[in-house]
Amino acid sequence: MKQLNPEYQCAIDLVINVIGGKWKVLILWNLNEGVKRFNELKRSLPNITQKMLTQQLRELEEHGLVERTVYQEVPPKVEYSTTEMGKKLQATLFEMCKWGDEYAEQKGIGMNRCWTTYDFMESE
Repeated sequence: MKQLNPEYQCAIDLVINVIGGKWKVLILWNLNEGVKRFNELKRSLPNITQKMLTQQLRELEEHGLVERTVYQEVPPKVEYSTTEMGKKLQATLFEMCKWGDEYAEQKGIGMNRCWTTYDFMESE
């Protein structure tokens, strides 16, 4: 697991340590839609391996951004959701998505929307 330092020079450095990397922001973005099971997340991130998704979810859980709920049934059912601290990142992730769409448009880069509409965030 990725351990956090006991002290940082800057909050941005801490944020990058907690949610940096290729997959964590995308996992959080997908969980902002609501509770998801492991395979739902895997399908929404087609290039991630099962091992990497497991590792990234564990780190996000360890850092208090994702909650893992296990239901005692057969077959076992596990769901992932964002914690209150993880939900506080929604507005930032939304702005990152908007910025990325604008940047892609300026540079002529083809882009699918992160979500089909921005309405859900703009109404909040």
